[in-house]
Amino acid sequence: MSQQKMTPETLWSLKRLSVMGVDEAQKNIYYKLKIPNVEENNFDTEFYKISITGGSATKISEDAVEVVSKNISPNKKYELFDKTVRIEEVTGKNRYKNLPKSNAYVYTDLDIRHWDTWNDGTYSHVFYKAKDAKEEEGIDVMPEEPYYSPQRPFGGDEDYIWGPDSEHIYYVSKKVKGKAYAQSTNTDIYKYNLKTKNTENLTEENKGYDMQPAFSKDGALAYLQMKTEGYEADKNDIIILKDGVKQNLTAQWDGTVSSFTWNKDAKSAYFTAPVDGTIQLFEVDYPGKKRKIPQVKQLSKGDFDVKSIVLQKENKLFVTRTDMNHAAELFTFDLKTKSFTQLTHINDEVYKSLDLPKVEKRYVTTTDGKKMLVWLILPPNFDATQKYPTLVYAQGGPQSPLSQFYSFRWNFQLMASQGYVVIAPNRRGMPGHGVEWNEAISKDWGGQVINDYLSATDELSKESFIDENRMAAVGASFGGYSVFYLAGMHNKRFKTFIAHDGVFDTRSMYGTTEELFFVNHDFGGAYWEKENEDAQNTYGKFNPINHVAKWDTPIFIIQGGKDYRVPIEQGLGAYQAAQLLGLKSKLLYLPEANHWVLEPQNALVWQHEFFNWLKGTL
Repeated sequence: MSQQKMTPETLWSLKRLSVMGVDEAQKNIYYKLKIPNVEENNFDTEFYKISITGGSATKISEDAVEVVSKNISPNKKYELFDKTVRIEEVTGKNRYKNLPKSNAYVYTDLDIRHWDTWNDGTYSHVFYKAKDAKEEEGIDVMPEEPYYSPQRPFGGDEDYIWGPDSEHIYYVSKKVKGKAYAQSTNTDIYKYNLKTKNTENLTEENKGYDMQPAFSKDGALAYLQMKTEGYEADKNDIIILKDGVKQNLTAQWDGTVSSFTWNKDAKSAYFTAPVDGTIQLFEVDYPGKKRKIPQVKQLSKGDFDVKSIVLQKENKLFVTRTDMNHAAELFTFDLKTKSFTQLTHINDEVYKSLDLPKVEKRYVTTTDGKKMLVWLILPPNFDATQKYPTLVYAQGGPQSPLSQFYSFRWNFQLMASQGYVVIAPNRRGMPGHGVEWNEAISKDWGGQVINDYLSATDELSKESFIDENRMAAVGASFGGYSVFYLAGMHNKRFKTFIAHDGVFDTRSMYGTTEELFFVNHDFGGAYWEKENEDAQNTYGKFNPINHVAKWDTPIFIIQGGKDYRVPIEQGLGAYQAAQLLGLKSKLLYLPEANHWVLEPQNALVWQHEFFNWLKGTL
């Protein structure tokens, strides 16, 4: 029976697994599946449990989920939750009670919008209540404070936990507002006393991120910390606080932690981290009061991403895992044999019917003599005697790992299945290749990183199976910036471009983006700082708009209407320039989309327009 190739419709039929938790006896893992419903333009949800020993999963109702909640206090008397409270009168209808139909907003400071939402004077706050009490009886641990916990836009209940004594609540918050909020990454971990209602800042001395608090069985508090204020992609370390003493477990290790969990014996912690184009499992020991440097060991190895650690049970870790050909599934990892066993098989039937692309690792020498990893994704039934059109993929972030992730938009399996070779360089700025490599992109967006793209393009285009006359550069966010910048200096290397929510004008970006800490750090400062060499490079020679007169290649531009990270004028300005230059160009405008495309029907429009453009220009 002949195999099929991945299509946009097949991609958007795949079920998406997310783990809900484990029961009290640690016998079953509960998870839910989000199933795209294209006709209704939303997602259906199904609930399952599976034994930690494996076997078939059992479909259950949502009411039958028996997950142990970390929001219940250790003494079982109280429950933590969060809800939104109104602190300030920002909207017209709240400022003027006789004007209930007003949709106006009034501001006198910054932090006016974030991600895809205008701030309306409400803040997320942590509450606690007696276990059987009604929600409205809950007590706000930060009453009348104009600060967020959980953090917006993506914080959840990982931002608050119970102390082991059930007498304290620990929560994460960035307690600055207005202009300071927009320019700071200084979240702290706060300790709230239920009896006295007093709050203590446990991480006041650190001016960067402090996140993800978690206690060991021995009462040691671990959390993730970035040192540099305003630097969202700084090295992430595991810090332990015990008996008033803080210890950095990963200070001597040349990497950055993604997530962690305590070992049950409290003598070490397991964590995930990017390394060499993948995300792997690691362990670091906790010496306690012993005078020794903690040792980091890499536990797993292979071409896959370990996305999360769900549970430790005896000598096994239960994790979720992806690779470029497979969406997330549950696996066990045996700590003795260092081997994985797949537990769930959510999409096996779909994958069995498909010819899968081949993924290879290549290494290219950069213009400054460094060794750079490049992922090479080859079409199904690859024939090295043929020549293939090729996509050079520019990753966003700019400091996000280009690893074995499985995207439902920038999906390498789908791209290769349409007959394209994909070149995906782990260019400057990627974590997983040491802290120095990770940091090298800041204040140098149009510098060495652009040379890295060209090094990968030029070296791999020598392969006999790559049609060097049919190459495209594609990407989103910083990848979109990369496309706009390359369009003005690529010297005919590329036949077509695709940019999604990319930075087109760094000066305008500084004036409209919401997280100013990001542009302050990565751009080097504000555009009016004329004596600031880094900033003037960003707004001068590294600004794509300053090279637009050299654009000479077809370009497809995609822009979300509610993208406040890279706002709408970026995409519209690029499209208008291309049109006025007389270039073959196309705009896909998604009015309700933020920095991503989430609705099934718009996602399918995105995919079809993406490949239609390539068919017509490549």
